[in-house]
Amino acid sequence: MNGSSQRQRPRVCLKDWLSWHNKYNNPNSQLAGRLRTVQIQIRAILDDSPSGPLSVIVLCAGQGQDLLEVLVDHPRRDDVRARLVELDERNAEVAEEKARASGLRHVQVITGDASLADQYLGIAPAHLVLICGVFGNIIDDDIRFTIDSCSQLCRTGGAVIWTRNRRAPDRVPLICEWFKQRGFDLRWLSEQDSVFGVGVHRFTRETQPLIAGMRMFTFVG
Repeated sequence: MNGSSQRQRPRVCLKDWLSWHNKYNNPNSQLAGRLRTVQIQIRAILDDSPSGPLSVIVLCAGQGQDLLEVLVDHPRRDDVRARLVELDERNAEVAEEKARASGLRHVQVITGDASLADQYLGIAPAHLVLICGVFGNIIDDDIRFTIDSCSQLCRTGGAVIWTRNRRAPDRVPLICEWFKQRGFDLRWLSEQDSVFGVGVHRFTRETQPLIAGMRMFTFVG
């Protein structure tokens, strides 16, 4: 892969990501439905994981609902070493408060740019990588590059969970193909008629060294 020299575009973000999270409060919203689907898949992966420590990376973690709400009552909660990276300091603060209130002492919340590979030094490659709410906010070239980068973030045998809306042009089939080309076997995919796509892929190849200084994507708002 190319390094960061070709990927230093400025980050563009037009949304208020704090108020955006209010949509989760409506249990009938599409976002709440997507959250429940992702959490079911996280729980399934934790249930199937071998004994011992489990490392988890969360890109653009927001307020951490995806992972933290699962860990609260999961039997493997104390085995999980997680790093959540979120640029919006308000959302990162909420995630930090949730983790501490739930006694999740091995969860680390970092306020920073999740697109930078350096954020994952010391924890990559991980057993589980979450890329939720990202692919719908970046261009196709960056989606492909981020999938390329998953071969550095995810350990052999580990899993990636990702999301992408299915509005036209539907990129879910392409995303599945791009993962396949890079050695990720499809484990589960949400129904085609769903308004959101959720995919789970298992990495079958040898993990590559993490490239320091690499930028994986740029939000376009």
